Amino acid sequence: MPKNQFQRMIFALLTVIVTVHGYVFYSLYVVNGSTLMAVTGAPSVLEAIRQQGGVSMLGHAVPIWTVVLVEFCLAYLLEVVLGSPMSFRLACKVFDLKTTHHMIFETAVICATVGLMCPVMSLLAAILYYPYYAGFNFLTLLANWGKLVCLNFPFAYFSQLFLIQPLVRTVFKFLFCRNEAAQEV
Repeated sequence: MPKNQFQRMIFALLTVIVTVHGYVFYSLYVVNGSTLMAVTGAPSVLEAIRQQGGVSMLGHAVPIWTVVLVEFCLAYLLEVVLGSPMSFRLACKVFDLKTTHHMIFETAVICATVGLMCPVMSLLAAILYYPYYAGFNFLTLLANWGKLVCLNFPFAYFSQLFLIQPLVRTVFKFLFCRNEAAQEV
């Protein structure tokens, strides 16, 4: 859908903006919410995070906006450098862009992107949110990474396929296809 490098960067930006907010919510509320509330005795997840002084990142408590900003920067860099180019190449190895229906090809790109980005971002999350207060153990890091991949992959797959990418493609079409139609007239 993006036709040039600028459009690819904007498409990646839109994707990462929506995705990072979704994953921070998913990680804090769905995966860790009940644990946070049980440990602090707080009635809500936000109150539990506030009582802890923030979210633990690299052994330090940081505000939620810092978590979003750090994950946004890492995800955008990975999406531009690894996710988009490699997922397009992987989809092209399986399907011919000229003869395959565009919806099937886009679905293949989305699946390849999730298959690449989920393990990499889960590894970064395992490093960023490792419980350093208990000391460092490489096997624990690997176990945390595997756990995160297992928890994140189904959410990543279904949210990207059925929610995030349709939303981003709609916004992208609104921004760029409208301009292209006006330029042709």
